[in-house]
Amino acid sequence: MTTFHIRIHSHIGVIMLAGIVVSNAILLVDYINTLRRRDGMPLREAVEVGGRTRLRPVLMTSIATMLGLVPMAIGLGDGGELQAPLARVVIGGLLASTMVTLVLVPAVYTLFEEGWKGLRRGEA
Repeated sequence: MTTFHIRIHSHIGVIMLAGIVVSNAILLVDYINTLRRRDGMPLREAVEVGGRTRLRPVLMTSIATMLGLVPMAIGLGDGGELQAPLARVVIGGLLASTMVTLVLVPAVYTLFEEGWKGLRRGEA
């Protein structure tokens, strides 16, 4: 059985991951704010339209990054075993953070804007 150790490369992967995740979340929230200001949409409708509109770009960014890091995560080639932890951290983190970006960020945004009543269906 192979064991994986936390190395400096893993920490660098966490920093890379944070940049990608924060960028996706900021773009989603910014688009929701734009829909509310420019188009005058109510909160719930803006969150739904923003989530549907930004779904494809968020998924494309995450999937392209994960697929691009697969060769590095396998650790083939010279020095591959040193770079593999970085790729594994980013791939694993992107799998989880994509769902956070698409589900938790809109829910928390709604919670901050409208409180608990904004999360219930039919009230916005």
